[in-house]
Amino acid sequence: MVSKFRSVSLTSAALAAILSLSSAGLSRAEEARPRNPFEGRTDLVEEGRSLFNQYCSHCHGPNAVQGERPRDLRRLKIRYEDGAISVFYTTVNNGRMEKGMPPWKGVLGEDPMWRIFTYLQSVQTQP
Repeated sequence: MVSKFRSVSLTSAALAAILSLSSAGLSRAEEARPRNPFEGRTDLVEEGRSLFNQYCSHCHGPNAVQGERPRDLRRLKIRYEDGAISVFYTTVNNGRMEKGMPPWKGVLGEDPMWRIFTYLQSVQTQP
């Protein structure tokens, strides 16, 4: 009877440890998720549009208007939902060379990048 109780206790302890690690992993993932420091700053939309047109429009079209859907950045929210911010951040920094997107890390600073994202948020197509 004692060994059976000990086995159940060990199993419960192992399960508690796994659940604890799982929830710790989720909170780390949430912490690692990039955050736009300009979230909700509508006063920066026009500046973000100008930066977009300076750095991005040669591939993604002026004001993010382009006929080719794969590069249509007005559809980020539709395509990636809440993950759009992570996809944007990773793609801008690391590029997607297989799709012709060069990395901008070291070329485009964090501040202009987030101003561009603020603009892109303002032009997202609704589903």
